[in-house]
Amino acid sequence: MADPGAIVCFGEVLLRLSAPVGEMLLQRPALEVAVGGAEANVAVALARAGAPAAMVTVLPHNPLGSAARDALRRYGVDTRSIRFTVGRMGLYFLTPGAVVRASDAFYDRANSAFAMAPQDLIDWDEELKGASRLHLSGVTPALNSNTAAAALRAARSATRLGVPMSFDANYRAKLWASSDAHAPTVLRGLLSEAETAFIDYRDVALVLDKAIAADHEDRDALMAEEAFGAFPRLRRIAFTRRNVHAPDRQELIAHLIPRIGPRLCSVSHLLYGIVDRVGAGDAFAAGIIYGLGRGLDDRAVLDLGLASACLKHSVVGDAGLATAEDLITFLEGGLDIRR
Repeated sequence: MADPGAIVCFGEVLLRLSAPVGEMLLQRPALEVAVGGAEANVAVALARAGAPAAMVTVLPHNPLGSAARDALRRYGVDTRSIRFTVGRMGLYFLTPGAVVRASDAFYDRANSAFAMAPQDLIDWDEELKGASRLHLSGVTPALNSNTAAAALRAARSATRLGVPMSFDANYRAKLWASSDAHAPTVLRGLLSEAETAFIDYRDVALVLDKAIAADHEDRDALMAEEAFGAFPRLRRIAFTRRNVHAPDRQELIAHLIPRIGPRLCSVSHLLYGIVDRVGAGDAFAAGIIYGLGRGLDDRAVLDLGLASACLKHSVVGDAGLATAEDLITFLEGGLDIRR
């Protein structure tokens, strides 16, 4: 059981193996290792900002699993609810982009300890006791029908226990292509339990089998209307838009659409000299959740989400490491050295 008020994140923790910047994968026999995973990234970013965050997952009972747990613990994530079983560690491999070459990732997660864990392994009545929120993503159910059932069980338990659930669709075509689960059906089931959703028009079109054209004059309004109509529990939708000029020069804009109230859009932030963009969406989700936990208004919540996402681009690895002070400094426009 997590500490009272904790944000509980459920999903697979991975090892990310990356080629050095400027190199193709295994161009020379060297890989950089980081601990990641969509839900774990959210937990780390929340803990770094000072919010109580707990990770529920299954790791292999070997040195890799222990190292992954210790990496989360190092950043302040509550790891007491991590289970260890026989099995292998989930991996993914990243080739960072450069100049005109896009980044590329592929996964090696089949039959991992998490993917093979019994779907009823977690006692959610115990894990969510006193929790302020459950956070899930669409990456977990994309692994196989077993993890899809586990994610749905967690979401439905949160609803039954009165714990708000946030859900990031995080659609990964490469994962779903090899899964025995049906993406629209599973994602629709998870969205039906969500109070906050990190989705855009493409997710809604997929889940509801609705044609929402990219060039529709007000596709966001249409997307929100469809989503709020289909999912009565849903209170807000948040997402980012990215304009890619080059791998290290991109533009980020954030949006928040509440069920009641005006649609909000942030200013556009041009990011130069990007260090690592992987995990920016998870950092955005963490910033939004952090703001909601502090009881802030929608504009302040959106600003924190954007700040967290932008700052993620400045550090290597999957997780954003911004502190609350970092977020405030960014929002105040400070770039000078803090002494």
